[in-house]
Amino acid sequence: MIASDQIRSAKILIVDDLMVNVELIQGILRVAGYTAVHATTDPNTVCAMHRENRYDLILLDLLMPGRDGFQVMEDLKELEPDDYLPVLVITAQPAHKLRALEAGAKDFISKPFDIAELRARVFNLLEVRLLHLQAMKHNLELEHTVQQLVESRENLRLKTLEERKSSEREAALARETHRSLLPRTLPQFENFHIDAFNNPTRSVGGDFYEFLQLGGGDWAGVLADASGKGMSAALLSSMTLGALNMELRSGTQPSEALNRLNKLLFLKSLPSQFVTLFLFILHPDGTGRFISAGHTPVYVYRAATGDVAVFESDSYMLGMFDFAVYRPRRFRLDRGDVLVVYSDGLIKAENLQRELFGAERLLEIVHHEGASGGKAVEQGLMKALEEFTGRVPQPDDITFVIVENTADRGPAIRDLRSTINPFDLESGQTRHV
Repeated sequence: MIASDQIRSAKILIVDDLMVNVELIQGILRVAGYTAVHATTDPNTVCAMHRENRYDLILLDLLMPGRDGFQVMEDLKELEPDDYLPVLVITAQPAHKLRALEAGAKDFISKPFDIAELRARVFNLLEVRLLHLQAMKHNLELEHTVQQLVESRENLRLKTLEERKSSEREAALARETHRSLLPRTLPQFENFHIDAFNNPTRSVGGDFYEFLQLGGGDWAGVLADASGKGMSAALLSSMTLGALNMELRSGTQPSEALNRLNKLLFLKSLPSQFVTLFLFILHPDGTGRFISAGHTPVYVYRAATGDVAVFESDSYMLGMFDFAVYRPRRFRLDRGDVLVVYSDGLIKAENLQRELFGAERLLEIVHHEGASGGKAVEQGLMKALEEFTGRVPQPDDITFVIVENTADRGPAIRDLRSTINPFDLESGQTRHV
């Protein structure tokens, strides 16, 4: 999360040819606590000022003599290597709104503007911008770690103890970087309790999960599995997490967020790379929506009947086809119901005889332990994994998320670092089974 004092110290540029408008907006922002507000009435100076100061948000008037706001945005694109324009346009012409968004602006506000609305939009856009920069920083850290590991592999034999220690430090850095992508604590959401587990097959992996509070009491959960293993999968999952986080936090609907994410991965990832993902939205009353993008079947234990519903994917994996479209499907999680989402590494877990853990064994645990709640399902699953695998190294990352509707009992918070790891001791339609 981004602290509010960090948001209010972000750098802002106001661009308007009328000084009275500039002074008005400056006054509003300074009263709201913003400490780094700059301004210009000359649109020809915007690019030079942005190149020098790298503003976190530019409030841009569209209709200006000599050089209008659309031309300014085209110039700014040359300065932003990731094509992200931190621009909030100000316009009195309704017909210009859509054109401004298509040109790259992130939001707009109409003249004459409401003071409270201006403050809210500025605050929200700055939060999204700083989260975007934070995600880019994570990507750079991972790329730096990859480069370190590649350089290390070029030295085919480590000849000294100091070289071995250096390699171990690099692996530890990669592991800590990957852990930073996962929530350190599980969040509290009204009427729900969450359990989660992640065990990468190498120092870093391609699985991740995330939880976000949305508007109107809704919250989102996601579990994703990037193809491949090690650093390549970690980089792909980092890009996926950063882009999805930015879209959902900016208010984009989940289906549109995945449509945009799919196109991004199609353009930026290798042809052999893809991501499977299960995204769900839940409200405190138990109503929800989900999208399964080529993901493994998801189980829901129904407390009222003792049955287990199976949510199977009806969408393509992300990044494979640019024409793919993702649409949500409705579901309910009533009191006592338990949602079990997992990566395919769980059912592909192997024992010493190279036998697979399998979906049937997992389904049996959900059936048997579901009546006792999500915590019982987690404990039963962890125990079964430990007994089956004998703690042997696994061929794929293992990740799962368990959500229980606790209704009147309420959720509990738990530090993920306390999770017992048995591997480290140092739809197309809905079915019922």
